[in-house]
Amino acid sequence: MFERRDFIKAGALAVAGLAMPKWSFAKSADFPVVRIPADKRSFTSPAVEATIARMKKVIKDPELAWLFENCFPNTIDTTVHYNPVDGKPDTFVITGDIDAMWLRDSTAQVWPYLPLLKEDAKLKDMVAGLINRQTKCIIIDPYANAFYDRPKESEWSKDQTKMNPMLHERKWELDSLCYTIRLAYNYWKTTGDTKPFDADWLKAMELVLQTCKEQQRKDGPGPYKFGRVTSWSTDTVPGNGYGNPIKPVGLIASTFRPSDDATIFPFFIPSNFFAVVSFREVAEMLEKASATKNAKLAADFRALATEVEAAIKKHAVIDHTQFGKIYAFEADGYGNHVMMDDAGIPGLISLPYLNAVSVKDPIYINTRKYVLSDSNPYFFKGKAGEGLGSPHTLVNQIWPMGIIARAITSTSDKEIEAQLKLLKTTHNHTGFMHESFDKDDDSKFTRKWFAWVNTLFGELILKLEKERPHLLAKVY
Repeated sequence: MFERRDFIKAGALAVAGLAMPKWSFAKSADFPVVRIPADKRSFTSPAVEATIARMKKVIKDPELAWLFENCFPNTIDTTVHYNPVDGKPDTFVITGDIDAMWLRDSTAQVWPYLPLLKEDAKLKDMVAGLINRQTKCIIIDPYANAFYDRPKESEWSKDQTKMNPMLHERKWELDSLCYTIRLAYNYWKTTGDTKPFDADWLKAMELVLQTCKEQQRKDGPGPYKFGRVTSWSTDTVPGNGYGNPIKPVGLIASTFRPSDDATIFPFFIPSNFFAVVSFREVAEMLEKASATKNAKLAADFRALATEVEAAIKKHAVIDHTQFGKIYAFEADGYGNHVMMDDAGIPGLISLPYLNAVSVKDPIYINTRKYVLSDSNPYFFKGKAGEGLGSPHTLVNQIWPMGIIARAITSTSDKEIEAQLKLLKTTHNHTGFMHESFDKDDDSKFTRKWFAWVNTLFGELILKLEKERPHLLAKVY
């Protein structure tokens, strides 16, 4: 998802030599056209354009309306490459300023468009094509997080792991596989279409189960290890490439977090929560949706979900002296925990967004209070705003993704309004969201072209239209 890079300012290229969209930027309170011109867009959708036209009337704050117009279509405007192969949909979705496809990011980037699939057959085919492409990727290597659309040299080709010419990067992140299930399941639930769920998809799901069971590490560390020659401690792995020691307790190890940073303790709890949801979703599909239904594989996924769920309850809940029972960020099975949260999704604050816990879950409520307090080392406050950051961007950098995750899981109008104001005032007059900005100066930001967080902002606004339309009737 995120690459190591120097902080960039508005107008600066994020990756040297990579052609990027030529956006102009607002210089004052005006709102010029900053979307890619129509003839330069990588994909178009009448349903998306109709949604933008409707929402520009619904959103009364002109700057928020302008942000929605720019951000919501950013994925299809700039990152989607739809090229059917032998009559079968095939879609490659780059993450933005990196010319590669992450399993996680690509799912999240198209996710807000799913409710529109019944209105737009071409959009439906595009998402089906992404499912097909993700299936190919998993078959290539279920341990990899980021792929190319064709064999080529990666800047990480010398990593000490089993690299492949189709791989951009090979960081094992449990959430990557969960995101592919999330997309497949909700595509099926939205459209009823089962064409993508063929023999290849079944093979990919068998690999998902195999990989996740290997990473329970009951029979040793498993086949995956990783090393990188780097000065960034979070970009490589201790323990001879396997991570710090863990005790097999039923949880699934994830060598890296959703931020692409190495875990400290490999049992990354948010992704284990996500896995429980995902395994039950894929089991349902294997029972009802797959062209090659497989009751045994479905049962195996359900059994693994039950095992992981029980392990979370036993090994991922701690008693905090100030907040009571809360969920840990990471665990090792020996009773040690990492206590923090960052802005990546899945994270602790975003668990309800992924349907992993209820917003009314008492432990989640306590956890949320912890996450949004000065007890969390990656919750930053400054002159520009407050919010979750990440070790990935070091300290004092607030992520719009974290601000959006806070708003999208909130039950408080006041809290949501505060996040909308933050998003409005910290995009540095660009009209787009970024990876992060300095807590005291939003002009110091990373990644001007980051499609996931742009469409995530659009998703938040559409959720508010459905659930809290009165918040979009205000000017902030």
